[in-house]
Amino acid sequence: MTETEPKNPAEGAAPLAAEEAADPAETRQSSEEVECEEAMDQLAGSTAEIARLEAEKAELTDRLLRLAADMDNLRRRTERDVTDARKYALTKFAGDMLAVGDNLKRALDAVPAERRQSGDEAFSALIEGVEMTAREMERLLERNGITRIAAKGERFDPNRHQAMFELPDSSVPAGTVVEVVQDGYQIADRVLRAALVGVSKDEAAPAGNGGRTAAAK
Repeated sequence: MTETEPKNPAEGAAPLAAEEAADPAETRQSSEEVECEEAMDQLAGSTAEIARLEAEKAELTDRLLRLAADMDNLRRRTERDVTDARKYALTKFAGDMLAVGDNLKRALDAVPAERRQSGDEAFSALIEGVEMTAREMERLLERNGITRIAAKGERFDPNRHQAMFELPDSSVPAGTVVEVVQDGYQIADRVLRAALVGVSKDEAAPAGNGGRTAAAK
């Protein structure tokens, strides 16, 4: 029986030599590079996320500011509407009451002066009652913010006066209201009804229709 030949020492040492051939420093460097790349990737992802959040924040801030501005405008409009509603709520009713006042005035103007002085107590009491009614209505209108528009002696204002005719009058400047045909009224700062007036003109100007010229509406 032959003796088993010993193995070649070189064959057993080859794997060990290969393992020893790998430089530990290089392995460590490679691992650090991988970790560095992963960290850079994470940083890039975080930067992108921050940018997205910042953009979202800016958009939400802009929307919030716009909403606040809209709410402020709505509040102001609502306050203005409420104020106008309070100031002008009686516009239609006041217009109707002015028609009643006009009829009272016409009734009083239709009574001849001699009839007023006739001494008839019953008739005088009736006239006095109508006058009191007209004065009381005027007082109630004023208490509710409805006032008479100044006209006679004032400079003609097309926003508050409506010219019905012109009269030559050298005692006042041309364009002065010299006669009031119908009183005008305003509610708060809004014209309820323009005053119907006659306006002075230069005497040198030609006078048509007996000194009265109808004004174009």
